This record gives sequence, C-alpha cells and structure tokens, in this order.
Amino acid sequence: MVLSKAELIGSLQHEVNILVHLASKVDARSLDYRPTSKQRSTIEWLRYLSIMGPGLVQATKTGTFDGAAWGAATAKAETMNLEQVTAVIASLKDTFATEISSMSDADFRVEIEMFGQKYTKGSFLVNLVLSGYAAYRTQIFTYLKICGREELTTMNLWAGMDAPPKP
Repeated sequence: MVLSKAELIGSLQHEVNILVHLASKVDARSLDYRPTSKQRSTIEWLRYLSIMGPGLVQATKTGTFDGAAWGAATAKAETMNLEQVTAVIASLKDTFATEISSMSDADFRVEIEMFGQKYTKGSFLVNLVLSGYAAYRTQIFTYLKICGREELTTMNLWAGMDAPPKP
C-alpha cells in the first residue's frame, strides 16, 4: 500500500476534523439546504458521512457489504439532529484508529469484490472511504458557501480551520 497504516488512519482522522469543523458552520439557513429536490440536504450529507466510513471499513474487513446493517445504521442516523450527528462523526477518529490498526499489512493486499468491482482492501479504503470523505465534505462546503457563508475559505475546506485574520 502506498500509505502506511498510520498515514491512512491520520488521513481519515483529518477528514473527521474537517467534517466536525464544517458542521460547526452549519446554521438554520444551511441545515436543510439542497440544490434540487433530488439531492441530499446538508444534514442528510452529515448523517450519511456518520455511517459511510464505519460501514465501508467493516465491509472492507469482512469482504462483504452488509445491507441490513447499512439499513439499520441509516435509519438510526436519520433520527439524529446536527449536534448528535456531529458527535458521532467526531467519534469516528477512534473508530478508524481501532478498526484499521487491527488490520495486518497483508490484509491491505487481499483482493475483494465490492459493488461490482475488484479492489485490494487497501485501495478500497483509499478510493471509497478516504476519497469519499474528501468529495462529500466539498459538497457540504459548497452548500455552506451557497447559503451565504462567504467568510469560508480553502482553509476551512482543506485544513478544517478558519483562515487567520488579515493584518
């Protein structure tokens, strides 16, 4: 694997930090914002991201996607408000550390078939979990900007922090 186990865990934990930061910027204007009726709202994206990583990490480890467990996690997430979903997302730092550190280096090279494609477990974690977080946090950032959060910058999107004040 190109990334070490520690680097992958660190990258996923960084995604969690960014998501928690962006969630702190959600207000009444942006909470239920959706560009069209068929797209997820801001809160729906956050709910999805609270289950996506753990669900796909578990699928990676077992080599199978558990649709029933995914459905149950989705149903539970749909009941969460912003504060609750943010707390769940924040807890994912520990989840990723525990779940991924329990995998051996050899585990990352094991081939699995998921969603009609073949991957190694390592490439699945990078391409679907890590990349998924980066893509969908960008969606949330864009929603926030559309809803008037003009003060947000690339620091919010990539570093998970407010830009330093200009001198």
